[in-house]
Formats: sequence, C-alpha cells, structure tokens
Amino acid sequence: MGLWAAVHAERLGIDALLVDANRLGHGASGGVLGALMPHMPYKWNAKKQFQFDALVSLEAEIAALEQQTGLSAGYRRSGRLIPLPKPHLREIALGHNRDAEERWIAGERRFHWHVIDKPPQENWLDAAAGESGFVHDTLAARVAPRSLTAVLAASLRNARHVRLGEHVSVDHLDLERKVAKTTAGDIAFGRCVIAAGYQSFPLLGRYTAGLVRSLGQPVKGQAALLKVDIDPSMPTIFRDGFYIVAHEGGHVAVGSTSENRFDEPFSTDGQLDALLETAAQLVPQLGGAPVLERWAGLRPKAIDRDPMIGIHPDHDGLIALTGGFKVSFGVAHRLAAAAVDLAAGRKPRFALPDSFLLANHIRVASRLT
Repeated sequence: MGLWAAVHAERLGIDALLVDANRLGHGASGGVLGALMPHMPYKWNAKKQFQFDALVSLEAEIAALEQQTGLSAGYRRSGRLIPLPKPHLREIALGHNRDAEERWIAGERRFHWHVIDKPPQENWLDAAAGESGFVHDTLAARVAPRSLTAVLAASLRNARHVRLGEHVSVDHLDLERKVAKTTAGDIAFGRCVIAAGYQSFPLLGRYTAGLVRSLGQPVKGQAALLKVDIDPSMPTIFRDGFYIVAHEGGHVAVGSTSENRFDEPFSTDGQLDALLETAAQLVPQLGGAPVLERWAGLRPKAIDRDPMIGIHPDHDGLIALTGGFKVSFGVAHRLAAAAVDLAAGRKPRFALPDSFLLANHIRVASRLT
C-alpha cells in the first residue's frame, strides 16, 4: 500500500518521502501466493462494488507500470475454479451465477460465474474433487507478489517528487509539530500516511484516545512455492480459504494458513505440511513436486476486518492506509489513491465504503464487548 501511495504521489506531483524499516516490500507483500479473488457476487454492497472496480482496473494499472519499467509483475487474469462437493452447493452456485450476470459488469466487459460439470483443463484440478460440479469464474486473477513490488519500486527509482528511504524506522510522531523522529533523524511533514502493515495498528493506537481494544492484529500465514511443469494460464483453485496458484516459470504457490495465535511468526510447521498434502490431493501432479520455498509472514487484519483508510479524527495530519488482510493486493492501488487524495486535501477519486474508514474502526475498538 505504501508503494502504491508513493506512485500516486509522484503522478500528482506531491513531494513525498517513503520510508521502510527494512527493504521495500519485505513484509506480507513479499509472499508467494498472489491470488486476486473477488467477493462472492451475491448480497451486493458498496464494499463488493469497490473491490470489483479495483480488480478490473488493476490490469491496466499494472500494464502501465510494466511498460514504464520494462519489468513483469507476473499478472494474469487466469480465473478461478471452485469444486462443489455437495449437491446443495451446486444449487447455491447456480444462484450466484445469476448474481454475477447482473453485477460483474464493467462497461462493455462482462465477467462470468459458470457452473460446470467437470474442470475445463486436463492435468490440473482432479475431477473427483467436485462430485456436484465446479464453479469457473472469469474475474479472478493472480500476480507474483515480489515481482509486483519490484515493479512498483522500480517505477519510483528515478521519480521527480518521491524519495525512497529504506532501513529507516519511525520511533515517534510529534503530531503537534508534525515531525517524525526516525533512525535517519527528524523529518518534518505536512501529512503522514501510515502504511506499515500490522505494525500500523499499535502506531495509530498510540495517538488514539478511548480505545479498549487494539485497532487490529497480525494474522500469520504459511505458504509454499513448488517447482512444477505446468501451464501458467491454469485457473487458481480455491476451496475453503485454500488456494493453489499457477505462476510463470513453472511455479505453483500453495497457501495459506490463517493463524490468529502463533508462537513463531516467521517459521513454518506441520500446518503447511497439511496444506501441501491437500494440494496433492486436489492436483495429483503436485504430489512429490520440489518445494522451492516455505514462507511465513504476518498480514494486517483490522478490528472490523475491512481495510482501514482515512484521516484520523483527532489529528488531521495523520492518515491510515492499512488492513486488508487477504484482499490487499487487489485493492491497494485504489485505497492508496484515496489516501493520497486525502493527504492533498482533495476529494477521493474513488468513494470509500463506510466500513473501510479509520473512524469506523476506531468506533469498533472503543466499544466494550
């Protein structure tokens, strides 16, 4: 989110400094999965419309950055397959098909939620996984997380208005004087956008009175990257929060866990082994495939689950840009645009759902349960 904010600041000609306590994109953005999945098309609301518009627009955003940098972000609108193991799930899916026909429309482009009897490709998802059929949606996409962050960073290397400061930690914000105390010295600012992943929550909470709970928490995810000779156009497989994602270069990503409690945040364990076994059951071709990397990281889950964006109600120089949990890669470009618009005193180009607003999350964190 911070990288996208810097890209939008550069486009608007806003002088900005992007600082990271480590190297750019080293946190949850440095994972391996990269699934860009839409919300289900039923019970449509402002949140689902925002995500739909973001997922559709991301394709052109990435293409422009790839043309600018000459690098690839590993993006492909490859679609998604969902096995339907029970008859009642097929009936529900048929209803969602009608919802998608009404809602998944962007100008002249239409995206579909087809209910089919068998997988459209051979040597990918095992047909036995869907006793009652499968859903094949054409909206879902994927991106290579590290490639995308590399493209974003490369687009800023010769920026006119944005400077990059890696390995710079923020120790304290003096919001009255608008000075950040950092390991690189004092930095004066007009607006400060906090886009520090799960570390945003305690930092924002430090300047928020009346909280009875934290504004959010880290959720551990474990994933793995396999070496498999597979067509990279294969659709992402999704089942009960579990993903199998085909990438370029003969890579397949598998993940991820969602652990609210953990002892070792950046190590993998038997939970990942279980996911690898499940992957081999769904895609027999993955059985015995070499594991190139086992990855673990912490994703930011805001207290009300949705992304957390907006000007702090008590400090107009402080703007949140965090949360997102599992949807961040698909919506970060539009959330960042809204945050930069707010920092510039402009009306956001893209209307933010009320549940996304920092003020909403503060209200939730201020209530006793």
